[in-house]
Amino acid sequence: MAGTDLGPAGTRPSRELRAASNELAGLDALDTHQGARTSLRRVLSGKVLPPAVAVALVLTVWQALTWARITDDYMLPPPSAVWHSLSDLWFRGTLLDVVWTSVWRGLSGFLLALAIGTPLGLLVARVKFVRAAIGPILQGLQSLPSVAWVPPAVLWLGLDDSMMYAVILLGATPSIAGGLVSGIDQIPPLFLRAGRSLGATGLRGARHVVMPAALPGYLAGLKQGWAFSWRSLMAAEIIASSPDLGLGLGQLLESGRETSDMARIFLAIVLILLVGVVVDLLVFGPLERRMLRRRGLRP
Repeated sequence: MAGTDLGPAGTRPSRELRAASNELAGLDALDTHQGARTSLRRVLSGKVLPPAVAVALVLTVWQALTWARITDDYMLPPPSAVWHSLSDLWFRGTLLDVVWTSVWRGLSGFLLALAIGTPLGLLVARVKFVRAAIGPILQGLQSLPSVAWVPPAVLWLGLDDSMMYAVILLGATPSIAGGLVSGIDQIPPLFLRAGRSLGATGLRGARHVVMPAALPGYLAGLKQGWAFSWRSLMAAEIIASSPDLGLGLGQLLESGRETSDMARIFLAIVLILLVGVVVDLLVFGPLERRMLRRRGLRP
């Protein structure tokens, strides 16, 4: 009893340290267990099955409406007609070209908007005079429909790809810059003071302190910027149709309207939606999950 309670100096602290070490080891093991690789079955049941069920439900309701004859087939074609239109484009060898033409334009325009919007957002967020002069304009441009830029872009640049890129830039750049400004505004001042005390000023501070701390708002701005890029491109392709521009998804949609081919119109809508979903799942989804994990907000 005495040896247990009144042992030599240092006996009890060493036991307490060992107990604390064991507890920390248990917590580390728990963290390691949570960070283990997710099984294929859980991935399929958690991420693949729900959207598959939703798509199957939409197709079922769609087919039921066509069977019920609530309207004529040329107004609401059955899913089989849309599938036939898809097969026709595939066997002609034009389906991949149509999708790739729009995807390439959208991604290229988005990257250009990213290269312009990021330094613009930093400048607006960190320089008071620039913020007072340009900040309200950026907010106004975000509320301006992208389709409004198509007529002047056609008159300025003509019917070519430069017109498409101009519309994308004018639609996406304000969203990217605005998202970065919002993210910088939400940085705790303590982070900035700590960075300055460690010598992180100017470009070094922007790289190592400002951009990492503003990443959540910046990523939200990137997602919104991509959405604006894609919508701007579709508006430009629908309005500015020309053989010199090639056939993209917007032109496919417009050609369906001109020929009253509702199956082609539905096919174009589905493909436009599918591209947006795929880009979000393959690009922005992993980036968001990685950011949350690094910040300890997601196991």
